[in-house]
Parts: sequence; structure tokens; C-alpha cells
Amino acid sequence: MRIGIVILPDQRWPVAADRWRRAEEYGFDHAWTYDHLGWRDLADGPWFDAVPTLTAAATVTSRIRLGIYVASPNFRHPVHFAREVTALDDISGGRVLLGLGAGGTGFDSAVLGEPELTPGRRVDRFAEFLDLLATILANPATTWNGEWYRAVDARSIPGPLQEPRPPFIVAANGPRTLRLAAKHGDGWVTTGRQSDDVDSWWRAIAEIKDRFEETMTAAGRDPAAIPRYLNLDSSPVYSMTSVDAFTDAVGRAASLGFTDAITHWPRTTSWYAGDEKVLETVAGLLPGLRSVG
Repeated sequence: MRIGIVILPDQRWPVAADRWRRAEEYGFDHAWTYDHLGWRDLADGPWFDAVPTLTAAATVTSRIRLGIYVASPNFRHPVHFAREVTALDDISGGRVLLGLGAGGTGFDSAVLGEPELTPGRRVDRFAEFLDLLATILANPATTWNGEWYRAVDARSIPGPLQEPRPPFIVAANGPRTLRLAAKHGDGWVTTGRQSDDVDSWWRAIAEIKDRFEETMTAAGRDPAAIPRYLNLDSSPVYSMTSVDAFTDAVGRAASLGFTDAITHWPRTTSWYAGDEKVLETVAGLLPGLRSVG
């Protein structure tokens, strides 16, 4: 079991840099930040872009994998994003994990003034986003004329350090996105379904995991061949509420066959409100938690 942590991009860099350094010092396997133009009620407060944040994080760390959670087609175009990914992978020495999702509703889908897409149309767009991004990263030049995106001789030189590309960690819960994860994914990440009951949430996670394995098998891929990431904090109980809550969540994730669990850095208020002392204690338990499962 590998364990990662999300550091929200809501602090100025002197504070944020310390968190990224500490995430590596604590021994987390990967650290992530959200890819949003604004997120829920935090859109009214400080917020910074994911790509420069991860670029800066790469300069203050040397080992930990760095992830974008998850890149959003709501405001990213594959041509420009491929350039950003290539630069970030180069600056980090090949440590990028590329979380990719269909894009949600809310601030990100409204701020550019475009009509809100239905869930089905967001998945249509996501399918083409994945196809084009994968094509650009694999070829020195790409021309594309699709329903959602166009590219004319888009360049990808010198290409990413990681070969053939940084891992695509595809976010998927429903049938169509699970098929996209089976097609494109070098990893799969899920949040499960929203629930007010912890046990119901875990039952839903088990069901989604089973569907993922069935979808992978139907696509001719070994379900155990790619990492499976679980966002622990989509549960109605924040995983860093206590040390016991965290260890229980990691244990349950491991029992379901997840290879990676993701928590969030405690904040003082609102989302993921908690005590950094819990984080410090959990950090001391990481070596033992890796053997869970």
C-alpha cells in the first residue's frame, strides 16, 4: 500500500512550500494538488493554479511523486496541457503523476461563461481529451480535427522524461469512464458515490472496484496490472479526523485491493478541517501501513 496526500493550493508559497517539503520528509509516496479555477466555497478565498504549484513543488522536493488531481477539460486544452506536462515532467526529473478526469459542475464549468454540459457530454469530451493528449505526447507533431478539439501540427519535442509518457491516472466511477480508464489508464482513481453513511460509502466503493475489474477484463487487461487509487476523503468521515480513523480507512482500502490511498493535509476550517498533530502521528506510522494488504 502506497499512501499519498493532497495539499490544496490555497496558501501563499512560503506556507505551501513547507508543506510540500514536509510531505516528502514524512515519507508519503505521492503528493497532489487540485486542478480547479476555484473549488466549492473556497472559490471565494485564496487559490493558486495547479501547474505552477507543482512546478514549484518539484524544486523543493527530490523523491516524492507529484500529482495533479485531476486535470480538468473544463478549462484545459490538450495542446497546451501537453506542453505543460512535458515541462513539469522535465523539471521534476520524471516524477509526475497525471490525474485526469471528465470535469465537474460548479465554478469551473461556469466561470468561462460556457453552457454547462450534461454528464454524458462531459464524458464525450473527456474521451476525446484523452485520445488527443495521448496522441500528442506520443508523437513529435499532431494534427487533429475532432468534435471538441482541433490541433494543427502540434509539437511535442523533446517529449516527457517518463516513457512513453507520465502515467495517466484516470478518474472513473461510472460505466463509460471506467471503460476509458481501461483503455487509457496507467492507473485508476475513484471517489465512490456521495453518501452520508460511512458503511454505505464503503459498500459502494467495493461495487465500483468490482465493476472496474470486470471492465478491465472485458478490455483484455489484467485488473491487477495497474495501480488503483482511492480518495479516502470522499467518505463522509475525513480520514485525518484521528489516527484510528486513518489506519482503519487504509486497512479497508487495502482489503478491497487498492494499491494506493490518498488523504488530505488538515486545514484549520471548512473542508478537511483537522489537527496537524494527527498528520504528524500518522507520518510516523507510514512504514508499517505500507505493509497493510
